Amino acid sequence: MSEQVNEAHEKNARDNASPASETATPMADRPQDAAQATPDKEAMPGLEELLRQAELKAQEHHDAWLRAKAETENVRRRALEDVEKARKFALDKFAGDLLAVKDSLEAALAARETATLESTLSGVELTLKQLSTVFEKNNVNEINPMGEKLDPNYHQAIGMVDGEGEPNTVAQVLQKGYALNERILRPALVMVTKAKGS
Repeated sequence: MSEQVNEAHEKNARDNASPASETATPMADRPQDAAQATPDKEAMPGLEELLRQAELKAQEHHDAWLRAKAETENVRRRALEDVEKARKFALDKFAGDLLAVKDSLEAALAARETATLESTLSGVELTLKQLSTVFEKNNVNEINPMGEKLDPNYHQAIGMVDGEGEPNTVAQVLQKGYALNERILRPALVMVTKAKGS
């Protein structure tokens, strides 16, 4: 019987010692814990993989930057070409319209020996109308300020004359002025009235 009691005590001691020895064993040394730890390591990418992914993203961003830079350069180059063409051919329409006026003047000169004074005057009037139409189409406006108050922005007074009405009123237009889209090409040369008593 004492043998049975001893065997029971030894069995209890082994059973009780087994959990203690398991807790004393490090986690990585346990076979089932090591098996569970392995999938976690596989789930987390290594440093080399992270570096490779970062390099790929950096390359993508660099490629996108190069494409954007090239597109910007193309837009800038096209804009410069458009500005150059606009500057170079700005007078294209105006010059084309003036060709008809030149043709009329050349025709008048060619017919000078056979033309009468009346037909010459008529031809000059028609040519002037043609030129006025060209100016109108191209927003070249005539400044004829007869009877208006002197405006130094549009008129250039070169003398004073006696006259009725307010002083500094345009009494005579010596040369008409012209403006292109409200920008003065040439001011009108005028004579203005003096103040009374001066």
